Amino acid sequence: MATLPLPTQTSTISLPKPYLSNSFSFPLRNSTLLPTTNRRNFLTAGRIVARSYKVVVEHDGKTTELEVEPDETILSKALESGLDVPYDCNLGVCMTCPAKLVAGTVDQSDGMLSEDVVERGYALLCASYPTSDCHIKMIPEEELLSLQLATAND
Repeated sequence: MATLPLPTQTSTISLPKPYLSNSFSFPLRNSTLLPTTNRRNFLTAGRIVARSYKVVVEHDGKTTELEVEPDETILSKALESGLDVPYDCNLGVCMTCPAKLVAGTVDQSDGMLSEDVVERGYALLCASYPTSDCHIKMIPEEELLSLQLATAND
């Protein structure tokens, strides 16, 4: 373990040796650590990402095809593309952005859905990172909420 001095409110930070190298640096602005990337980018930093995934979204009777990078959520790409999809917390907690996975796979380990609900093919778009080409259908919030509450009582 190594300790590095930093000009922040917390004066030092400790990191395991595998994360230290001559090129390791922290972005600083106004003496505050600022993340330059999201958690997904940090976790995949050593890998080369070969492609984006085709995600077909059914919403309000329309079908839209998106190209979504593996390190971005389907919700963020949908909003960026101008889709008017419901969302609120953007943390995978409030269940305002529910969808049914018709085909394909997503990583939604950041979300708060029960394993049983995930196994049935439901997802929260704000916590869904594509791991293959996929097809999703937006569903009413009440449909997912009733399933989540039913599994919580089991």
